[in-house]
Amino acid sequence: MKHRIGRVEGEILRELTKILQKNIRDPRLSEVTITAVECTNDLSYATVYYSLLTEDPEKEQEVAEGLEKAKGMMRHLLGQVLTVYKVPELIFKHDNSVKYGSKIDRLIAEVKKQDAERNK
Repeated sequence: MKHRIGRVEGEILRELTKILQKNIRDPRLSEVTITAVECTNDLSYATVYYSLLTEDPEKEQEVAEGLEKAKGMMRHLLGQVLTVYKVPELIFKHDNSVKYGSKIDRLIAEVKKQDAERNK
């Protein structure tokens, strides 16, 4: 059963990315990237993780509102292409892993710089 859930998550990820690019015309959602999808065991809910290129809190709020507004349309379009009995309810969450990864990269660069200064 877990293998099927993984396949459905991958399909939802691919299709939502296509839907965002081609069907949703909201300018607030132009910089959104879908990073991951996690479904519940009964496939009734799908948590969709998204990231942004900007770290502006105001922009993040606008994107969250845009996704909530487009949620019904996205679910409808998803239902037309998925081959599941019931299309999962979409829950959008901001993915902080990109921000966390860039923070780690910055810290590693600082440590390397300090190490290079000590070895001189």
